[in-house]
Amino acid sequence: MSMYWSLENLLFQCETSKKKKKKTSMKHKRQGRPAGLEAPLALVSAAEAFIVHLICAVGLAVSLWVAHNLLFNSLISHPSQTLFLIWVIECPVVILLYSHYRQNRQQSSYLRAVGRGMLTLLAGALVVPAASVFGSSWTDWQRLFACTKPVGTVDYMICLPAHGAIIGSWFGAWPMPLDWERPWQEWPICVSFGAIAGYLIGMVASFGFVLVRGILQHTKSD
Repeated sequence: MSMYWSLENLLFQCETSKKKKKKTSMKHKRQGRPAGLEAPLALVSAAEAFIVHLICAVGLAVSLWVAHNLLFNSLISHPSQTLFLIWVIECPVVILLYSHYRQNRQQSSYLRAVGRGMLTLLAGALVVPAASVFGSSWTDWQRLFACTKPVGTVDYMICLPAHGAIIGSWFGAWPMPLDWERPWQEWPICVSFGAIAGYLIGMVASFGFVLVRGILQHTKSD
């Protein structure tokens, strides 16, 4: 009799576990995210995404203003010093903002996410937001940057500006070999202008996707 009740209890636990997995899978599908990928923050409003992008854009504008008006530098006259100043001002802003959207909040603290972002500065400024949010999750890195498949609001906030900066720098390099003999054709001036323009366009596109996605989800829920 005791064995019968133990076996029945085991079957009940297995059935309960299956139901929980099914509910989790359905939840991920409703959020538009593949099962097994944990969302950093499932609900990030379009207004919040706009504020994050706005702060990043303001940080970039402030760094250029400081370089031009206080240090009398510009990307054309002193590209290295100006880019360094942009790096010093903009990178901490991006790291502090995006660390708020880190994955696995139970295992990763805010300070740890900030530390990840600071360490990845050596690899390049473009990977900073992804490092702060996803850490060493290779699945998310591959999905965003190799496959370009953003599925959530934070994904769009990271993916599109990064791709915009890369594409912008590529287009910005086109005038370099042309025989115009302009001072801004020297390396890395026009590439830097292209990257900045592409980054800003990527942020605008990101907000547009987030806004449309929110409207579609609201329509479906109704």
